[in-house]
Amino acid sequence: MALTDILPPADWMQRPGLDRLADALDADAGAARYVGGAVRDTLLGLDVSDIDVATIHPPQEVVRRLEAAGIKAVPTGIAHGTITAVADGTVVEVTTLRRDVATDGRHAEVAFTDDWQADAARRDFTMNALYADMRSHRLHDYFDGIADLNAGRVRFIGDPLRRIAEDHLRILRFFRFLARFGDAPDAEGLSACIDRANDLMALSRERIADELLKLLVARDAVDVMRLMVGHGIWTPVLPEIDAAAVERLAALAAGEAAAGIAPDPIRRLAALLDTGNAESVTARLKLSNAHRKRIATALGRNDARQAQETGYRLGVEGAIDQLLLAGEPEAAASLIGWTRPALPLSGGALVARGLARGPDVAKALRLVEDRWIAEGFPGAARTGAIADDVVAQALRATSIA
Repeated sequence: MALTDILPPADWMQRPGLDRLADALDADAGAARYVGGAVRDTLLGLDVSDIDVATIHPPQEVVRRLEAAGIKAVPTGIAHGTITAVADGTVVEVTTLRRDVATDGRHAEVAFTDDWQADAARRDFTMNALYADMRSHRLHDYFDGIADLNAGRVRFIGDPLRRIAEDHLRILRFFRFLARFGDAPDAEGLSACIDRANDLMALSRERIADELLKLLVARDAVDVMRLMVGHGIWTPVLPEIDAAAVERLAALAAGEAAAGIAPDPIRRLAALLDTGNAESVTARLKLSNAHRKRIATALGRNDARQAQETGYRLGVEGAIDQLLLAGEPEAAASLIGWTRPALPLSGGALVARGLARGPDVAKALRLVEDRWIAEGFPGAARTGAIADDVVAQALRATSIA
C-alpha cells in the first residue's frame, strides 16, 4: 500500500443510500466524513462491513436532517452522540464529533464539538483516526495514521500511559490490532501495556471476553498471544492462559489450516483451556450457556471409532471441534459438508415386530442405532434387517427369563 491522499474505490462506496445520507448531512460542505474502520480497511484492501460517519452536527440536528430527507433515524446511542441511519437498506452509524471531558478507565464523559482534530485525538490508535470526505474521498490524517498503517505499526495517539488510563480496555485492543494489522509491536505502546496490565482487573469480564474472542481469530493470534503471555498481560485476569495453553492454541491453528477449516473463536478459546479449568473460566467470562456447553463438548472425549460416528453423536460442529483439538485434522475435514443422517426406524416399528411397549423398546432401539452407526448408516432395508435381529434376540431373552 502506498501513501495516498485519496481513499481508493471500493465496493462498499456503491451501497444504496450513501449519496442521500451525504446530502442530508451536508457532506459536500465538509460537515460529515467517513471515519475509522471503513477508511482503514479500504486502505488495506480489506472488505468493509460496517460504515461509520462523523459529523459536526449535534445529535438532535442529525435526527432532524435524516427525518427531513426520509432516512430512518434510530437513536441507538444519542446520549453519546450516535444515531443509526438506515438509508435505502444501508445501515450507517452517524456520530457527532466529540472530545473527552472526564474518564475513569472504563467510561468517558464527552462533550460535542466541531473540531475534527479534537475528535481524532480522543481515538485510540493512529490507524483508527483516519477520515475521508464522503464524495471526493479525500483523506484527513491528523496523526500520521497512514504512515503507521503502511509500516504495520499499531501506535497510540499521544502518551500511551495516559490513553490506557482513560480506558483500560485499550491494552487488549492494542494486542488485538497488532494481531490483525501489525508487523511488530510499537515499543512505547508495548511498554505501557506491560506496565499497566493490572489495570485489566478493573474491567468487566464481559468486555475482556469480547476482546479475547476477537483477538483469537486475528491473522497473527498465536504469535501475539505468545507475546502477551511472555509479558504477563493475562496474569491479572486470566492466569490460566499460560505458555502451555498458547502451544495448544498453536497446534489447533495448524490443524485448522491443514483441514481447510476457518478459525473459530470459541474453538480457539477451548484450546486455551482444559477440563480442569474450563468451567470456572467460562463462568468467569460470563459466556452464554451455549458457548460453555460447546467448550465442554470440545474438551470431552468419546469412544467413537470413526469421524462420522463422532459427528452423529456430537453434531457436526462439536465433532469438528473435538477432532481438531485431538490433533485429527483429516478426520475433522471429512465432516465438512456432511449432514447428520436420521435413523430410518422408530420405536413403533419395534413394537410392530413383537416387542412389548416399555423400557425394552428404548433399549432395543439403542442397540439398533449402535449397529446402524457401526455399519455406516445404511438405508431402510438394511436397518429393518438389523431391527429384526435385535427384536429376535430380545424376544429370545425374554422367553428364557
